[in-house]
Amino acid sequence: MDGYRASVEDALFTLYQVAGFERVAALPDFAEVTPDVVDALLREAARMCTEVIAPLNAPSDRQGARWHPDGVAFPDGYGEAWRVLSEGGWIGLPVASEFGGQAMPLSLFNVLAEWVPAASLAFAQTLTLTSSAIEALTEHASPELQARFIPKLAGGEWTGTMNLTEPQAGSDVGALTTRAIPQADGTYLIKGQKIYITSGEHDMTDNIVHLVLARIDGAPAGTRGISLFIVPKRRVLSDGSLGPSNDVRCTSIEEKLGIHGSSTCVMAYGDADACEGLLVGEPHRGMAAMFTMMNAARVHVGLQGLGCAERAYQGALQWAQDRVQGVPVGTSGGARPIIEHPDVRRMLMDMRVKIEAARAICYRAGVALDLSQRHPEAAVRAEEKGVIDLLTPMAKAYSTDIGCEVASEAVQVFGGMGFVEETGAAQIYRDVRITPIYEGTNGIQAWDLANRKLRMRGGELWRAELDRLRAEATELETSSLASLAPPLRAAADRVQAVAEWCLERHDISPRDVAGGSVPFLRMFSETVAARLMASAARRSGDSNREVLARYFIERHLPLSLARGPAIMKGADDLFALNLPAIQR
Repeated sequence: MDGYRASVEDALFTLYQVAGFERVAALPDFAEVTPDVVDALLREAARMCTEVIAPLNAPSDRQGARWHPDGVAFPDGYGEAWRVLSEGGWIGLPVASEFGGQAMPLSLFNVLAEWVPAASLAFAQTLTLTSSAIEALTEHASPELQARFIPKLAGGEWTGTMNLTEPQAGSDVGALTTRAIPQADGTYLIKGQKIYITSGEHDMTDNIVHLVLARIDGAPAGTRGISLFIVPKRRVLSDGSLGPSNDVRCTSIEEKLGIHGSSTCVMAYGDADACEGLLVGEPHRGMAAMFTMMNAARVHVGLQGLGCAERAYQGALQWAQDRVQGVPVGTSGGARPIIEHPDVRRMLMDMRVKIEAARAICYRAGVALDLSQRHPEAAVRAEEKGVIDLLTPMAKAYSTDIGCEVASEAVQVFGGMGFVEETGAAQIYRDVRITPIYEGTNGIQAWDLANRKLRMRGGELWRAELDRLRAEATELETSSLASLAPPLRAAADRVQAVAEWCLERHDISPRDVAGGSVPFLRMFSETVAARLMASAARRSGDSNREVLARYFIERHLPLSLARGPAIMKGADDLFALNLPAIQR
């Protein structure tokens, strides 16, 4: 299986024809972001991901991250690849120029956030957490802390982490016990343990900026009493220089199913009562700051799932073109490449349209984020804020779900050679499985959509999306894709019916809504993707894009819509079966 190749053409098509990037490029802040600039930037990014990062994928999986009492050694080549990423300005691509960044659109950075994980998901972990830490500090930290920490993070001299989870506090963040004890100089003594800390320790940089959730002594219980702190590996003096070690250590790293090249750390803070924390924002407002980081990370994790799917598809496509086996049904003569077998062709088409659908959602989310922050008109900012609110759980959950599905289908295309490590298909299958779990499980994303997002602004967000869908169906009626108008209207009607049922059941039995929230997210996600794909195919006139839109809407969308009646059955059957405990 040859290495991954980032596709500039696919990215450009989705940015402009699907996501509407020209609206971002037209903003006053991005006057210099011309098509030529975008093309040149993406081609250089593609070269870096293809030639520098992708070759690390298989060797780093075999070597893995290695813990020792003094720290963690990353796989060979990671340090040099991080240096290339840093010196090229890629980490700081969307960061404000006052902090040493390039002040480019976030929607362009999202292309990189697909390609780097596609090249190597394990290597990409540090980039995802560092960029998310920058987001949180930009939004919530004081100017003094921003000036002290963001330039080093944006320049890649330091890396960032997110510290939420504790042994007894996973998705229930409010159960955390890490303490923050006020000190006379305005700092805090941090004491506690965190688990599953991605890139919590490594040897690529000389400092790591941990963003740590902790409870100030005397604060209320639950999430309302949580604060956020900067806890660097080494203390950072007021002039930005590095001070002594900060009583932070990695006590072990996890042995995992995949992403072996990434260090997933157990972190201990304050064992010697000398761990200094710096408060970010207001006391007891840590969850708001952390959600800024998590929402950024959630879209990026969606892009990770998408990137892994793309790499798996590329490998399966090449294998299917090269592997000669059997006489295809309906032909005569000798053995032919397996891509000529109808079922192999079906798998490849299924993989391709799922990738197109996930990319459409993720890239549209990136454009919405740029417009919601930078557009001069308040009404447009508000509308696009609604789009990003609605699409974030879809981008995270749908894209990582299809990442696992496509990776599994790729193993099937490879056959027995996919089940052994030699081809690399098995590694993608192992690696991508984490993406539906971290940064908020996909079940949590589905509940967020079916609960909070459906009710946000009195239902305005989802109703506006269905209005856009019906408007696109009207546009299709006078195009070569007129046959797709009825199924799009049917999709809008089915999603509306289920959404209204969810809203009614919330007041009667919210458990019924929760029980169907995951299939509802799938249905709504594929409905949104269907509109985006159909619109792009209609406007571009590209015959291949028309085929993909038609295949997705005629063959995949009906399967999503068929979930509607089952969703509205409620949750009683989920709890009706007696499941006795297994006797040990």
